[in-house]
Amino acid sequence: MNRCDFEHLLSSRIKRRSLLIGAGALTGLALGSQWSKRVVAQPKFSGYPFSLGVASGDPLPDSVVLWTRLAPNPLNKGAIPQQNYPVQWQVSADESMKRIVRRGKVLATPEFGHSIHVDVQGLQPEQWYWYQFRVGNELSPIGRTRTAPARGDRLNQLRFAFASCQDWQNGYYSAYKHMAEEDLDLVVHLGDYIYEYGPRPGKPRQHNSPEIITLTDYRNRYALYKTDPNLQAAHAAFPWIVTWDDHEVNNNYAGNHPEDDQNKQAFLERRANAYQAYYEHMPLRRSSLPKGANMQLYRRFTFGDLADFNVLDTRQYRTNQPCGDGIKPRCKEAFDPNATMTGKEQERWLFQGLAQSQARWSAIAQQTMLAEYNFDPRPDMKVFNLDQWDGYVAARNRLLEFLDQRQPSNPIVIAGDIHSSWVHDLKTDFSKPDSRTVGTEFVGTSISSDFPARFIAPVTAALASNPHTKFFNGEFRGYVRCHLTRDRWQSDFRAVSTILDQNATISTLASFAVEDGRPGAQRA
Repeated sequence: MNRCDFEHLLSSRIKRRSLLIGAGALTGLALGSQWSKRVVAQPKFSGYPFSLGVASGDPLPDSVVLWTRLAPNPLNKGAIPQQNYPVQWQVSADESMKRIVRRGKVLATPEFGHSIHVDVQGLQPEQWYWYQFRVGNELSPIGRTRTAPARGDRLNQLRFAFASCQDWQNGYYSAYKHMAEEDLDLVVHLGDYIYEYGPRPGKPRQHNSPEIITLTDYRNRYALYKTDPNLQAAHAAFPWIVTWDDHEVNNNYAGNHPEDDQNKQAFLERRANAYQAYYEHMPLRRSSLPKGANMQLYRRFTFGDLADFNVLDTRQYRTNQPCGDGIKPRCKEAFDPNATMTGKEQERWLFQGLAQSQARWSAIAQQTMLAEYNFDPRPDMKVFNLDQWDGYVAARNRLLEFLDQRQPSNPIVIAGDIHSSWVHDLKTDFSKPDSRTVGTEFVGTSISSDFPARFIAPVTAALASNPHTKFFNGEFRGYVRCHLTRDRWQSDFRAVSTILDQNATISTLASFAVEDGRPGAQRA
């Protein structure tokens, strides 16, 4: 795809508030005087170097991370000579890129796939900014980002969406087309940004290689996903806060344990490759730079006095799934007090952050469903998903007991993973419906990944055995839009009409609200 084709395709995906996504010929001429002429070299590329778009993330009151990656031929290792490239960047207070407030230069190096992470400092709190990159004579699309409010400042509202699970092969990203047009302050992605599988014939789109193992494999897979114009539009419209789940490495991996029979050393090498590629393709700070097969990803974000987001990593440190994994009755291992989803250090960090929070809403952004759910509708039968917190009962009990005893303000858990929509009241004892409700959980459906139709009826039938579960839908794909005020958290389950048509429509499937000081969700 040449530059003109790329710009036309991307700019057609987002029009709200005249957001400048394309860097067309007239725009390039208008912006030319804003860029420094002092460039070390004027490289020539085989294709448009910003084919993967731009992104921003990890917003703080005075800084935000800007991202791009030079990839003229993105599905062929980027098809760029293995040398350093000086890349200019600039941040503007207006969408026409005339009021430049910060600018600089950074090297795109082959060691990190020519990806770029700029931690822009000295910005003003709670402000929209626009940003752009330049390499040689090539201009990137223009992205928009927003800083967080200052810690402790009064904030009356916050709007964000959360999403997860975007299997390329299963369908189109029409959900992101609509998300990019929403009125949001940020996006939270809860994992399964890519899938590691090889091609699956008969699907609407195909993966570009067999199952991925090497660093090159993972880079090419991220590049494939990031060529999607709707995903690029959503990244360009808002800052993102990201965390991973399992498919960024290997389905249902747990700590050092792969799903299959791969030996430990080979798996750790694969995990190191996957972690590096993840960092290379996400707007993350240098504090998340991987060290071999280890990467610091759990972190916390504060939005004034309104909301804290505790972003968890429940894959890297967890113990192996009990009872051989799967959906089945629980064995003794599922109650092991030493079993963990987060590891001891992250658990202590979470509890400390919740205890010290001064925010109105205490959000926990993590991967798998926290609430208990018995999937067997038959009387006296109990079947659980052991990859979820249902396989780590003692660890879940510690968290729920903490919420009960320490009572952080309005705990809300957001999750993904299961490719379906759920709302749960979080109970001190799920076997006793009249036990105290200590929080609320919203589980979002997938962007495109499948929830098998044959499971919908039995899961629905089991709702009667799970009275703490207020809502389930397995039919529709989409995302969750959240509106927080000082009195209320509302979650709207946004559903696309189909993932087989790039022009799918969107509607609100259901809305649930939590009132300040009253844990548990009600229909809005």
